Amino acid sequence: MTHPAPTPADRPFPWLGLITLATAIFVCVTSEFLPTGLLPQIAADLDVTEAQVGLLVTIFAGTVVVTTAPLAALTRRFDRKHLVIVVLILFALANVAAALAPSYAWLVAARVLGGVSHGLFWAVVGAYAGYLVPKHQIARAVAVTSAGGTTAFVLGVPAGTALGTAVGWRASFFVIAGVVAVLLVMIVRFLPAVDHRQSLATGEIPLPARRDPSFPGVLFICLLVLIVVGGQNIFYTYIAPFLIGSAGFPEASVGALLFVYGGAGAVGLVLAGVVGSRYPRGGLYAMLLVVIAAVVVIGSSAGVPAVVIACLLVWGAAFGGIPALLQTRLLHTASPRVRDVGAALLTTAFNVGIGGGAAIGGALFDVIPVPALAFVQAAVIGLGVVLLVVADARRSSPGRASVGGDRDVEPQFTSEIPVPPQTGSIPRQRPAGR
Repeated sequence: MTHPAPTPADRPFPWLGLITLATAIFVCVTSEFLPTGLLPQIAADLDVTEAQVGLLVTIFAGTVVVTTAPLAALTRRFDRKHLVIVVLILFALANVAAALAPSYAWLVAARVLGGVSHGLFWAVVGAYAGYLVPKHQIARAVAVTSAGGTTAFVLGVPAGTALGTAVGWRASFFVIAGVVAVLLVMIVRFLPAVDHRQSLATGEIPLPARRDPSFPGVLFICLLVLIVVGGQNIFYTYIAPFLIGSAGFPEASVGALLFVYGGAGAVGLVLAGVVGSRYPRGGLYAMLLVVIAAVVVIGSSAGVPAVVIACLLVWGAAFGGIPALLQTRLLHTASPRVRDVGAALLTTAFNVGIGGGAAIGGALFDVIPVPALAFVQAAVIGLGVVLLVVADARRSSPGRASVGGDRDVEPQFTSEIPVPPQTGSIPRQRPAGR
């Protein structure tokens, strides 16, 4: 007697594969934000200003923005697992080049190479979890992979900052390259291959991504990401100068303070998984509003160290779950045929926000007091909340009652435009008389 092949819902949850992806995300996020904790050291060594070092984040993110979508289109037919391996090799080389940089221009070039590999990495990995699990487990899978980014803030950036402060910033980039080498072995061994190509049903013809019914919802989420992440990085990119110059903490304590922020972010990610699964909309609103309140207080109380530390905890916990909630919302909104495109656009939006926020912060750095950057961040994220309220109000209608009474539930992540069963294609019309 033969047994039917297991359906996706019957397969064991792919813990090893998802943890491997989370580890890869940990390394990439640590490298991307490492300059934020080492601004003074890099600036002194290369004889440039701290604002110029802050622009390294903008340059990295700008490269991601320019290259991600074209590279995602060019590599669309390539095996996803093999592509992850290739981009991580390039990423390791970029970090070695950064560690060896004899000048600011060399370091810029290394960050450009890192940005190219980083953008393609996220275009692939951003949708990978959606291929590994059935749709009802996407939120759980995203929570696991998002832990890699959160852990980067908890351990990666603080540890890199502490290492760079102790023995030089170049050592931090060398360590990143070494970790990537170990990670490549994990990818080969533990990451399952996936079939990312969606075959057409009989009688269907391809439909461009821009005409997919779920695409407007994807674009709105990307706009929201751009605004929220941009606002976050106006202030966070320059957190080290704030902590040292405005709050009065010694330079050696910056790594520990970033560890406090990142550790709180891990708590926020757990909250996002628990609260967000039952109240996805309400959870997102709550976290955004708490971030606004925390940064306003931290900007108003720069001279009170205890308040600064408390606000770092609250800020980190609130913001820690926001990226996971937004990514989950996108994967539920996008039809399977546009998930890769959606992941590429989400990566672009994140990095426009990161780079744009860092650039705005850099432009304001020498114009306004550093604590005032916190108020700019609060205003920009407040704009995102307003747009979210308007979009959710338009999606709701008097004839649609939410499931479970007044509770938000996961179906609220669906697109504003209903997605038909054959999303991404249109049926051929049969000629009359046949």
